[in-house]
Amino acid sequence: MKLPHDIQKDFPSLHAMGMRAYLDSAASSLTPVSVLEAMNDYYQNFRSNVHRGMYKTAGEATERYEAVRGIVAKFLNASAPEEIVFTKGTTEALNLLATSLGRTFGPGDEVVLTEMEHHANLVPWQEAAKRHGFVLKYIPITKAYRLDMDAARALITPKTKAVSIAHASNALGTVNPAKELAALAHAIGALFILDAAQSVPHMKVDVRDLDCDFLAFSGHKTYGPTGVGVLYGKKALLEKMEPAQYGGDMIREVKYEASTWNDAPMKFEAGTPNIAGVIGLGAAISYLETIGMDAVEAHDRDLTAYALEKLPAVPGVKIIGPEAGERIGAISFEVAGAHPHDLATIFDREGVAVRGGHHCAMPLMGKLGVTGTCRASFGIYNGKEDVDALVEAIQAARATLKL
Repeated sequence: MKLPHDIQKDFPSLHAMGMRAYLDSAASSLTPVSVLEAMNDYYQNFRSNVHRGMYKTAGEATERYEAVRGIVAKFLNASAPEEIVFTKGTTEALNLLATSLGRTFGPGDEVVLTEMEHHANLVPWQEAAKRHGFVLKYIPITKAYRLDMDAARALITPKTKAVSIAHASNALGTVNPAKELAALAHAIGALFILDAAQSVPHMKVDVRDLDCDFLAFSGHKTYGPTGVGVLYGKKALLEKMEPAQYGGDMIREVKYEASTWNDAPMKFEAGTPNIAGVIGLGAAISYLETIGMDAVEAHDRDLTAYALEKLPAVPGVKIIGPEAGERIGAISFEVAGAHPHDLATIFDREGVAVRGGHHCAMPLMGKLGVTGTCRASFGIYNGKEDVDALVEAIQAARATLKL
């Protein structure tokens, strides 16, 4: 098994950026050399469009592109490559679901979210609810920063058409009980949707074990390129769904009077796709699999436990999130008397990159009574020395701000 210090050499930007510690992987992870090489190989050696070209390089591009469906399907333990739709990322995937499924919901129907949702899994449902007249409900969080499951059982009723939740909170680090919530949703005939943008990079995610109907994640948080992501959907459900965008390979036949659609997953991939991005995503997943997701999860768990021990020992630091255990390495914290933006700026001067703000979770921040937090988030290239660098940066910020 590779150790984090061995892994660091695979990430050239880790050194090129010239910082002591990159602790913003929940926003975007860095990219290993193997991913860059796979994308460059496409651009240099078989730069062609996919699916329709009747020449050799177009055939190779199509073969490499479509092979990634199989790589992703195996990674998620999906039943077939046809259950994998390529998108621009989690946000587009969730918008696709809210648009397509939302058309089938109406007055008297309900969609259940949680109070810790990222805007990408909240705003699309808000807009669909406005258009189609259904109601949104939110599972509350407890004082321990976990979902109130008694409230969840009361909120998920025969009126519920879909339950759509974050598998892991980008703002709190909380890992939610997806399997239990899927069972609650399915017991009353509702769909279960999982925003796995933060869980897929940190742990093994098995869509069949979780029994989610749909799942979304992003390439750029999974050591892949930006502008590419995945929507997983059970084949029978994808076949019944209407597309959300039109044109390109999603077409079967076009007449002046009307058009018909390709089979899933193609009918959800309008226009020329991000071919290099998809190939890069496949390389990123292959890279993770050479390390092993059990090893990735163990590293994340150990580093998170270390950080949760060291950070609260600094005067004025308060962790905004659950204790070690069922959580990922995205740690939000406050420093008494300091604004998170000021802290993040001072940390940058100390060579430590963190995220400061509301983390695309403004309603959650309001619920918690804060304007924002600082968030340190870990990747496979981080080690305990990066946590130590963060502790030193916090101490430097307290001195600068005279706290």
